[in-house]
Amino acid sequence: MLGVMTLAFGNASAQATQSFYDFKIETLDGRLVDLSTLRGKKVMVVNTASKCGYTKQYADLQTLYERYNVHGLEIVGFPANNFKNQEPGTNEEIAAFCSTSYGITFLMSTKIDVIGEEQHPLYRWLTTKSENGVMDSEVKWNFQKYLIDENGKLVGVAYSKEKPDSDRIVNWIKSGELKK
Repeated sequence: MLGVMTLAFGNASAQATQSFYDFKIETLDGRLVDLSTLRGKKVMVVNTASKCGYTKQYADLQTLYERYNVHGLEIVGFPANNFKNQEPGTNEEIAAFCSTSYGITFLMSTKIDVIGEEQHPLYRWLTTKSENGVMDSEVKWNFQKYLIDENGKLVGVAYSKEKPDSDRIVNWIKSGELKK
């Protein structure tokens, strides 16, 4: 009996107290965006940096966005300077870089911290099972991708080396199934 009670309590504690839709972000152009406006869409959340070996993934992200936005995909980029000073620019400089270098049209947040003492609340939710109800994870580097389903539930993570347009991610966009 004690085992059953412990299991039931364990499941209850893993339930998320918030969803992706409970957060708001400020975009690089100064708009406040309530993420609940993305309800019903699949969302890829990615921390970005303009001076990283993975910076070329901006091009893949934009292509993926152009190809699948009409099918309900949204991408939200979060510039962060948490890894070896690879995003040193101001919000204005980041916006100019994204626009002129990659033609970025998906949502881009103001620069935030994705790890550490000043970690943005959304990233705390993404990385903490007691908040997201799904899994604990660690942001290991720039261009790590978190995948959110149409109901605002975290479904998985793709680390930096996995391209945004990998077969696994495209399959998730098309079918809703994310393979390990």
